[in-house]
Amino acid sequence: MKVAVAGCCHGALDKMYETLELLQRRHNVRPDLLLCCGDFQAVRNEADLRCMAVPAKYRDMQTFYRYYSGEKKAPVLTVFIGGNHEASNHLQELPYGGWVAPNIYYLGYAGVVRFRGVRIGGISGIFKSHDYRKGHFECPPYNQQTIRSAYHVRNIEVFKLKQLKRPIDIFMSHDWPRSIYHYGNKKQLLKMKSFFRQEVESNTLGSPAASELLQHLKPTYWFSAHLHVKFAAFMQHETNSKEELPKATKFLALDKCLPHRDFLQIIDVEHDPNASDSLEYDAEWIAVLKATNSLVNVTQSSWNMPEKNGLHAKWDYSVTEEAIKEVLEELNHDLKIPCNFTLTAACYDPSKPQKNMEPVHTINPQTTEFCAQFGLTDINDRIQQAKEEGSGRAECEEEEEEEMDSTGSAEEPSEYNTDNSGLSSFNPDEIMLDEEGGDEDLSTCSVDPSPDHPPEFSTSFSDIRIMPDSMAVSSDDATDSNNEELEKSAGSKQVEEKSPTERSLKRIGADENGNSGVKKIKRRNQAIYAAEDDDKTD
Repeated sequence: MKVAVAGCCHGALDKMYETLELLQRRHNVRPDLLLCCGDFQAVRNEADLRCMAVPAKYRDMQTFYRYYSGEKKAPVLTVFIGGNHEASNHLQELPYGGWVAPNIYYLGYAGVVRFRGVRIGGISGIFKSHDYRKGHFECPPYNQQTIRSAYHVRNIEVFKLKQLKRPIDIFMSHDWPRSIYHYGNKKQLLKMKSFFRQEVESNTLGSPAASELLQHLKPTYWFSAHLHVKFAAFMQHETNSKEELPKATKFLALDKCLPHRDFLQIIDVEHDPNASDSLEYDAEWIAVLKATNSLVNVTQSSWNMPEKNGLHAKWDYSVTEEAIKEVLEELNHDLKIPCNFTLTAACYDPSKPQKNMEPVHTINPQTTEFCAQFGLTDINDRIQQAKEEGSGRAECEEEEEEEMDSTGSAEEPSEYNTDNSGLSSFNPDEIMLDEEGGDEDLSTCSVDPSPDHPPEFSTSFSDIRIMPDSMAVSSDDATDSNNEELEKSAGSKQVEEKSPTERSLKRIGADENGNSGVKKIKRRNQAIYAAEDDDKTD
């Protein structure tokens, strides 16, 4: 089947779907599925905009609300993960995944589903070490800390995914797995994104948690976004035993949805022609959720997942075939995900703007039904209970804020010894978040393929190398001289939207009051303000 993969959507659903329609008209190619790798921005109303971690000048309603209200319907089944610029209050309603609009499905904090026999997994958010070991404690209305931490990856989601034993066909993450750049055309990447060089050479670009998942899951495909550049890689995994068959992962990162950007890719994926055309639950994933339900935590205290270190009575939460069979029997072998989308918030009305609409913490009926069906903890219900019981959460937040400085949390560090997620380099068109140096939005223009000669996504990748993730990388990129063909082979029937009316994101040089932001600029970002705005040419 044909699968369309998109980078950062940034709420531009109309543009995304129009591009797919253009693809069908020009090349007679109609995808069966659309996957979006984060920054989807499922914004329903003005309150949702206030829950999105971007400066006020970038809070644009965009077009999702039309799909939420039913005015429009997605022309192709769309599955997405969350990024670091989301309506966090909306996505938080669906921690285990669910429909955000008819035909548009969110995978949750982490999730696995099936479509036509293809197993698709994903993890939402970006990695930040100081929040990694916390529970999902955030709820609207958010403060300046929780509006960011709400989209930070947590160790429990990585732990759940690491319990999976069955093969994964496709996996999505917003930020890149750390070290993946060593398996592609690194020279070309640094030519397009020269400000990545220091982190590439020190092997700190990307998410160590995603890298851990990549090594464990070994999916056939891994798709990412976040860094706003198209990049292909091929990773040959090491085998753990002589009996184990070698596995390899084709990695592809894509740009954001703007004119002249490589934001969309079509790939052919093998599927089961006898499988259902409906989106389905994954029985092993449901069994893992049931097995790990006792580990759910809604506090902001740091904690570690069970390990085989003498401190835990149980550390292996992978599931047996019998447990998977029980899930199938519970569902009467009908894995179809119910189309039970319901409105849970007022929809934006352009004729009646409500700029003062406040976000509220909502229990979504989809989550209630899902948790009741499988005996799981409703995270949002647990958070509300804790608030009603006077858990002292507010006082804890005040104490924590006093201990925090502009670099992050005063919490004990996680098992990962760095706070990088590929975001500490300066970037010519990033979205700056005050005092949040780790969450800048990165992008740059990429090379435009000719509309008449779209690049082909080839299964032949050059320079296959096996390297440990902890390797130290030399600044000498001579080893990449044979890799120049890889990026050329990373496309297939690609079509770009080139609407001149698309408004691109521009960096910030002053706050909302017109005051200069120079005193808040970190040294590594100062070059931004001397650079010409690349997006003006878009």
